[in-house]
Amino acid sequence: MFRSMRIAAVVLALMAAAVSSARAAEATFDDTARFLAGMQPSADSPLTPLTKEPGWQRHAKFFDGAFAQLEQRQLSKIRTWSDVNLAAPRPTMFYLFSGPDFLYANTFYSKASTYVLGALEPVGAVPDLTRLPRGSVGAALYNVEHSLGSILSFSFFITKQMKVDLRANQVNGTLPILYVFLARSGKTIRNVEMIALDDKGGLHVGDDNPGRNAVRGVRITFAGGDGEARTLYYFSTDLSNAGARNTGFLKFCETLGPGNSLLKSASYLLHKSDFAVARDWLLANSATIIQDDSGIPLANYGARQWRFFPFGRYLGPIGEFPGRYQERYAELFTRAQPIDFGVGYRWRMHESNLLLSVRVPGSESAPAPETVSSAEPAPKPRTKRLRPPESVPPSSGRSFWFR
Repeated sequence: MFRSMRIAAVVLALMAAAVSSARAAEATFDDTARFLAGMQPSADSPLTPLTKEPGWQRHAKFFDGAFAQLEQRQLSKIRTWSDVNLAAPRPTMFYLFSGPDFLYANTFYSKASTYVLGALEPVGAVPDLTRLPRGSVGAALYNVEHSLGSILSFSFFITKQMKVDLRANQVNGTLPILYVFLARSGKTIRNVEMIALDDKGGLHVGDDNPGRNAVRGVRITFAGGDGEARTLYYFSTDLSNAGARNTGFLKFCETLGPGNSLLKSASYLLHKSDFAVARDWLLANSATIIQDDSGIPLANYGARQWRFFPFGRYLGPIGEFPGRYQERYAELFTRAQPIDFGVGYRWRMHESNLLLSVRVPGSESAPAPETVSSAEPAPKPRTKRLRPPESVPPSSGRSFWFR
């Protein structure tokens, strides 16, 4: 009997060792993210030996320098601006036309507990990096660097370039870029799940059948320095009127709102009637909207529903977007407060514009756009100085309300 017990104990110990070994042989989500971001994974990670390769060490040095410069030039200053101007942000933030830009979503709204990003770019996948062909890890890492080149330099992705980059390698899609931004933002990834939305906004995980018009995405659970669990959703979705009406993306978002919204380098798509559904949804479901002039035209904001806090300098659209100059924006920004960072298409300091729009308390009805074409110059409005609402309390800020 005792001999049988000893044998059973040995078998259990061997089984436990085998399970432990199998787990040790698998790279965790967080270690994979850190490796892609040029940061040391945990000591027992199977990715750790790959950090000895010259290709990874060059990659780590490049990202160390690039992110340090970005932190000093922009991110730290944006966080300071947000701390001063966003006293009571909502738990959810929405970022449409985002690409995989968790970096700026987190920088503007660091206190959010749920982030929802939506754009056309595919989710993609991160393969087991330990199984890539010998000598191909360096090439995969270089492709990640190339994909991030424009946002690290200018604060936005170049859409045409990103379409090529996100399909050009074994490490492809938005997921590896989200990994990099999470790791470099000091987050710890706890879980990653592939998900889908049905046409009513219902969420499906794994092998669930979402039916026709499914929107594919990923749900990432992560924690920051405070240890609190947070959630990042990224959905690959068509935000034009047809896509917004026929899929469940906005219906899903509505279950999480109202929230705070960010629009940056959005190609002036919301200036077009083809994107009116997404534009009206944002106006109806946002407590605040931070945008540059490529976001929602000023003429589409309900005149009595929003207060405006302009920052920076409005110089009009860059040459790639002719015909999108806004007379009302120009008038509003003659009274703008300065900012010490660049953002958007005019990414140089002292050339960028940033508009914080705050919904007036008690005006949570459907948006009432003014009957002015956003593509045409609007008549110059009269402005009235108002006290900032309690949710946005900067003592030095200026609020404007168009009539």
